[in-house]
Parts: sequence; structure tokens; C-alpha cells
Amino acid sequence: MAQYITKEGMKRLRIRLQKLIKERPIVIKQVVTAREMGDLSENAEYHAARERQKFLENEFNRLKERTEHLQVIDTVNIPKDAVRFGARVLVKELKDNSLRKVQLVGVDEIYESEDEYERISILSPIGKPMIGKKIGDNFTVIAPIGKREFEILEIK
Repeated sequence: MAQYITKEGMKRLRIRLQKLIKERPIVIKQVVTAREMGDLSENAEYHAARERQKFLENEFNRLKERTEHLQVIDTVNIPKDAVRFGARVLVKELKDNSLRKVQLVGVDEIYESEDEYERISILSPIGKPMIGKKIGDNFTVIAPIGKREFEILEIK
């Protein structure tokens, strides 16, 4: 199954990769400096720098591999007649009539956003049952707190 990401999401991943690349030489220098302080068995600075270096390398490798396997989807060209990947959806929880604005995105795009839409993975318990629904359709989410019923009010 293809793993999707929006253009915005891929841009964010690439920016994160560039930050990691820029941080690498700084951390390497910290490791070298801490190593020169002497006894490595009790050198907290050295161990902290090595841990940071391992974290950076692992994060870089993970993100690099992810970007190679993701398919970028331009959400502008996706029809808005039903909920699909990238859709911005207004849903109402039927129990209390509360409203939520969500955008269905890939698993790599769950982050705080600067707009009013909450990013939700298309693979999440609320994202999966929403796929394919049209305005006016209801869907059920099986959550740890029980079943929750929602109605699709708007698709953008």
C-alpha cells in the first residue's frame, strides 16, 4: 500500500533533514572536545554528546528512508465530493453537537498547525471510517471510551 504525504508535509520533512545535516558537525565537534577532557568512563559531557550524535543519526536515517518511500499528493487536484486524503473536513459529534475541523493527512504529518485544522492520520481510528463519506453521512469511531458517532458537515 502506498504511503501518502501532502506537499506541505514533504516540505516539512525535507526542512527537518536539512536541520539535522547542519547540526551534525556541531555535535561531532562536541564529541571530539569532550573526548579530549580525559577519562571517558566518567565523562558526562562525552556521553551526552555521543547520545545526541546517535539520536541525530537515527533521526536522519529514519527520515531519509521515509522520504524515499512516500508518495506526494497534491491535494488541490483531489475531488471534494467525498472525504479523501488531504481533505479538510468539518465534522459534528452527534452526542454533544461539538464541531471539529480536521485535515486527513499521512502518518508523518501529525503536527501542530498554524490554521484551525487538526491534522489526523488517514490510518487513525477517526480517519479510517471517514474515508469515502460525503456531506451528510454519519460514521462511527470505535474509541477506548466507546463508540462515537460523527456527521460530515463540510468537505474542502
